[in-house]
Amino acid sequence: MPAVTVENPLTLPRVAAPAAAEQRPVLHVATAPSGFEGEGFPVRRAFAGINYKYLDPFIMMDQMGEVEYAPGEPKGTPWHPHRGFETVTYIMDGTFIHRDSHGGGGTINDGDTQWMTAGSGLLHIETPPESLVMSGGLFHGLQLWVNLPKSDKMMAPRYQDIGGGQVKLLTSADGGALLRLIAGDIDGHAGPGITHTPITMMHVSINPGAELTLPWRSDFNALAYGLAGRGTAGAEGRPFRMGQAVVFGNGDALTIKADESQESRSPNFEVVLLGGRPIREPMMHYGPFVMNTHAELAQAFDDFQAGRLGTVPADEH
Repeated sequence: MPAVTVENPLTLPRVAAPAAAEQRPVLHVATAPSGFEGEGFPVRRAFAGINYKYLDPFIMMDQMGEVEYAPGEPKGTPWHPHRGFETVTYIMDGTFIHRDSHGGGGTINDGDTQWMTAGSGLLHIETPPESLVMSGGLFHGLQLWVNLPKSDKMMAPRYQDIGGGQVKLLTSADGGALLRLIAGDIDGHAGPGITHTPITMMHVSINPGAELTLPWRSDFNALAYGLAGRGTAGAEGRPFRMGQAVVFGNGDALTIKADESQESRSPNFEVVLLGGRPIREPMMHYGPFVMNTHAELAQAFDDFQAGRLGTVPADEH
């Protein structure tokens, strides 16, 4: 990690917050608990314990891995339903194959993102390719759930496949950080992801001792999650590290700084930055369904059990 990089960041467009911008303070730092998902692959629940009012429009995020699989060990998920939101799967190391009951899907490799709008509902499966199962190897990724407003919850499902080479690459004012803008815009630069709910998503690599200060839309929330290494958040220098999420308060800019000393396995401080315009609607989340009311959740379960969200393709039985 990371998969998508450049030899000389100084050749990239530079991004900096205006000097008069109001810095967002750090409200909270949460440590992600570890667990297992699907058929048993390790995850960290990045937003566990954070009040939803600070997450909206994001629902949850899992850091999948980082894990070095032995031959025969790689795992995925069984067929499962989704309705009412979008899943964003970002793979930094390794390979994942997605398939759904509508015939959609594809393969995502190092640095790729797959944006799946579940909308009215589908069945879905995520598996490692047979070659990875046979050989083993490094696997590391993220899956983010983004809520849909009530008006879009029953839209037709769709996919966006965003190759690693499509992300917008930027750098900080002094060239000490590499920004991979996956979705949204920052300082006039736009990422390739098309979103129903306005959000910004980026993966940044910050050199040891370097500081990154970005302009940030005041109508968005702001979250940071440490993927590897350690550093600080906010102008006040609140420490956080791999496996910890930062909740920022209001303002027009945010700051992340890397410690002078980093882990031997990761030379830089690797961070995911997220922001979105809150939907501010009731959110009812149970398992793979995210709706506005309990009645809509019950209907989603009824529709799933009746086969109205699709059926597993015959060649999968």
